[in-house]
Amino acid sequence: MLYLILDVVTVGTCNMDFILKVPSFVEPDGEMYIEKIKKIPGGSALNFAVNMSLNGFKSGIIAQIGNDQYGDLILKNLNQKNVDVTCLNQINAETGMAFISVNNNGKRSIYSFIGANEKLNLKEKDFDYIKSASLLHLTGTYWEIAHEAARNANLLSFAPGTLLCSFGINKLDPILSNTHILFLNQKEVEILTGMRWDNGSKFLIEEKVPLLVVTKGDKGSSLYTKNEIIECSPSKTDVVDTTGAGDSFAAGFISKWINGHKMDVCLEYATECAGRCIGKLGGI
Repeated sequence: MLYLILDVVTVGTCNMDFILKVPSFVEPDGEMYIEKIKKIPGGSALNFAVNMSLNGFKSGIIAQIGNDQYGDLILKNLNQKNVDVTCLNQINAETGMAFISVNNNGKRSIYSFIGANEKLNLKEKDFDYIKSASLLHLTGTYWEIAHEAARNANLLSFAPGTLLCSFGINKLDPILSNTHILFLNQKEVEILTGMRWDNGSKFLIEEKVPLLVVTKGDKGSSLYTKNEIIECSPSKTDVVDTTGAGDSFAAGFISKWINGHKMDVCLEYATECAGRCIGKLGGI
């Protein structure tokens, strides 16, 4: 089967996010009123794919959604955002959902329902789809899926998240050996390597990957290559909600990197994109 030639394909989760703006988080057996509710498509793969499309790239997604009202809303949104949905499957299951409480400081409490995401299995057509793209971005998926997908990537960007990092460095080594860009936050570096984040970052760049980007919240971000470390200050945007900020950051970075821009330019644009994300409710 012939596919549209894409710049980027992403594999991972696709959810309907229910974002609840609250004054503060509720204690057990307590009750809290909700100031605002926002229902919006989300999930790490969807956020990344949409942001790449908004940055002017031909973007596609491999994920699973339910054959229900939320799946229909997600499909409609992706079509409106010009994301290719050839390999987005609607199945007889409930669409994944995330219930995200956000307080006045932008801190979050998240309850996730995996739903249709749990049933994602890659087939030959998905591998062909991955091969059609210049770059594959893996985010928020299972080890088995990430391992299979990574072997078919032309270029690989990997944002494993906390869950995959918890498998440890040895388990993820087959994926890391194919990785061109690794995105982690400080906590994820420590979970993955079992070291302090700074020592773990040095270990990863010396032994595992050619390019590492570590986000540090209100401390900005650090970029590591074999030859240099580049620091970037955080966005000055007032934080409303950090949902999807990491996905926006990664999409911004890759948007510049894939076109050959200097590393500091890539990092600055990634920070700018994340800044736009955290100034509103929702990841897209």
